[in-house]
Amino acid sequence: MRILAIAVLALLTAACGFQLRGQATLPFETLYVAIPDASLIGTELKRNIVAGTRTRLVNDPAQAQATLSVSAEERSKSILSFDTRGRVREFQLRFRLGFRVHDARGREYLPQSEIRLTRDISFNDTQVLSKESEELLLYRDMQSDMVQQILRRLAAAPSVPIAFEPGSKDAASR
Repeated sequence: MRILAIAVLALLTAACGFQLRGQATLPFETLYVAIPDASLIGTELKRNIVAGTRTRLVNDPAQAQATLSVSAEERSKSILSFDTRGRVREFQLRFRLGFRVHDARGREYLPQSEIRLTRDISFNDTQVLSKESEELLLYRDMQSDMVQQILRRLAAAPSVPIAFEPGSKDAASR
């Protein structure tokens, strides 16, 4: 009976399309990540590239086939709602990252892109410490989500960089 239950569970799991994430295939062999070392997202992104891809990280942009440059990284918090006494009830956490992927000659694998993530968090002034911890956990979750989205975009990048002509229609729309 136990073996039959395990077999049925295995068949159901296989039938639903479940698959382990595995390694991502990036279209370049070497990558230079131009993110400050103090950036937490930079550290997590580098760790995921090393562990989850065949792409090798290099410390010199001249040796890299592609360079990932971060143009903006911003975390913010705004009030979402108040209660009847005028006290804050909810905040919205925002995380924005702008980046592009290019080669040494300025041709782009990925043009300037931006990822924006938001999370709502309730607030109770009697639980300030626990809400601060929850906020930190939500930012950490957003950071992990951001890294996964960047990796998916890197995996979907073309294998040959695109050169934009200075007077072309594509260059004007950038």
